[in-house]
Amino acid sequence: MRRFNRAALAAVTLSTGLSVLTAVPAQAHEPYGAQRPLGIENCTATACHFDVPPGTYDVKVLLGGEAASSTSVTGETRRALLPETVAAAGERASRSFTVNVRTPEGEPTGPAGTPGLDLVLGGSAPALADIKVTPARHARQIFLVGDSTVCDQPGDPYSGWGQQLPQYLRKGVSVANYADSGESTVTYLGNPQLWATVQPQIRRGDLVLIQLAHNDKTTDEATYRANLETLVAGVREKGGEPVLVTPIVRRWFNADGTLNNGTALLVNGLGVDHPAVIRSIAAAEDVPLIDLTAKTKALVESLGVEASKALYLYNEKRDNTHTSVHGATVYAGLVRDELAARHLVLEGLVRVG
Repeated sequence: MRRFNRAALAAVTLSTGLSVLTAVPAQAHEPYGAQRPLGIENCTATACHFDVPPGTYDVKVLLGGEAASSTSVTGETRRALLPETVAAAGERASRSFTVNVRTPEGEPTGPAGTPGLDLVLGGSAPALADIKVTPARHARQIFLVGDSTVCDQPGDPYSGWGQQLPQYLRKGVSVANYADSGESTVTYLGNPQLWATVQPQIRRGDLVLIQLAHNDKTTDEATYRANLETLVAGVREKGGEPVLVTPIVRRWFNADGTLNNGTALLVNGLGVDHPAVIRSIAAAEDVPLIDLTAKTKALVESLGVEASKALYLYNEKRDNTHTSVHGATVYAGLVRDELAARHLVLEGLVRVG
């Protein structure tokens, strides 16, 4: 594949007149070759496509241009891979991240998506000066097992917190989001596209974050507990580290401004207190716990009835369960903070700003 000189690698930007690259025709794309990185010749002003097989890849971007820029990167099914990054006029900012490429690229029971790795440049003034994509040799995976509040949602205005989590992690850690809409502990274990697909991929040292509760509305306590214990044991069998995550709250207020003890705090119609069961298993099985119920409860109640609407899709859909992009990003930040505080991810691999 031909190399570009310095002039040809001038920043790609959406500003009028500054776009210097055109898309390489699809037939000109070569399949990935392990001998060399894939680069900016695979990009247009707004997106990049790399013909790579499923796997885990390191991506290094050089951001900036002649004018001041502000660039974010999303990929695959709307995954946030890099937060908006500012570069002054004439300056460059180098950033790296690791991304998981698979089929299906989003929800495991959803459409296959497009082959290869797709990246989209966003932000208020995006500018890409250079990019390199190489196989990740020693990346650690964070697998996500969850429901629609966690998954890679396919379309606006929805977003799961797992969809926003990758932007908080640096090169060397990849998020493999196998959360799927509508799943309970029963269905996640029973569907071969879900747990039976995830478990064989777990390697020693990988993290597996488990948040299942929203759809266990008719699951009795004994079954719910046994299913979570099965998932924990299955992770450990492969040498991975399970992390139990209590579910995000539903935005359902009492008259006094507190959240409803049933619907909001995930107590089902059989009286099963899902967060309480998760906490008890974590204590009994010595499993790290991220108490997202407690953290989201405190945040939603502190914001109050009106301000908390922005975290969910109340204004758009009258939906008090599913989060907006803003809400999912805030909740992913809570998960990031817990991963760092509990030393589940090395400090140097966590992006704090």
